Amino acid sequence: MIEVNIDSIRISLMSQHRVVVLREKDSDRYLPIWIGAPEADAITLRLQGVQVERPLTHDLLAHTIRALGAEVLYVEVSELRSDVFYAEIVLEFNERELRIDARPSDAIALAVRAEVPVYVSENVMDEAGRTPDKDLTASILEGKDTDESDIGDEDLGVFAEFIEGLDLDDLGAEN
Repeated sequence: MIEVNIDSIRISLMSQHRVVVLREKDSDRYLPIWIGAPEADAITLRLQGVQVERPLTHDLLAHTIRALGAEVLYVEVSELRSDVFYAEIVLEFNERELRIDARPSDAIALAVRAEVPVYVSENVMDEAGRTPDKDLTASILEGKDTDESDIGDEDLGVFAEFIEGLDLDDLGAEN
């Protein structure tokens, strides 16, 4: 298992979909996972220390687990099948380890409340983890010009989608 930190929650400007970005500890490898808006908000609120008046669903789950005498040990993004991520919440209950199937978003939202580690299986990270192109990233961060031949089509995919989504019919029209 590979321990990860929650690097960020991103919102697509084009679709309002959310992505939780997990970053491998002591590495530049990332794992992006699409999640729902409520789960993204639940994770973000907790990470930002925002107190809510009444318990949210993941707060309720954390309180219930504790009330039953169990303890959350960690959560793991355990599998990737047909482009769907699977996770497990690992509990200790009556001196036994229990694994509960969960969506990664729910498992992560619970992990931040229980203040336990988040792990990703090596197979999942090897299959879906991403490492930024160091040369391209360094050039951009340092403000250096990049040779356009160094940038492949896959590096421009996000920008191509953005450009394709623009409505240029009203460009330059006076209101």
